[in-house]
Amino acid sequence: MKQLIETIVQALVDHPEEVFVTNIEDERTIVYEVSVHEEDIGKVIGKQGRTIHAIRTVVYAAAVKQPKRVIVQVKEKG
Repeated sequence: MKQLIETIVQALVDHPEEVFVTNIEDERTIVYEVSVHEEDIGKVIGKQGRTIHAIRTVVYAAAVKQPKRVIVQVKEKG
C-alpha cells in the first residue's frame, strides 16, 4: 500500500525525491502519512481537496480486503 501511495504522489509533485510515506499501525487502523516538499502540498491536496480525495478513494479500494481501516493523511511540516 505504501508503494502505491508513493507512486501516485510522486507523479503529481515537482520534487518527487522528497515524497515520504510513513505508516502508523494499531489494532484497528493503519494511518499513512504523506510528507512532501512544502511547495507541493497544494498539488497533493488539490482544489477543494479533490486530489487527495481521489488518492484516498484509490487506496481505500485497494485496501478493501484488509481487516483494518486505512487512513491517508497529508502531513504538514512545522
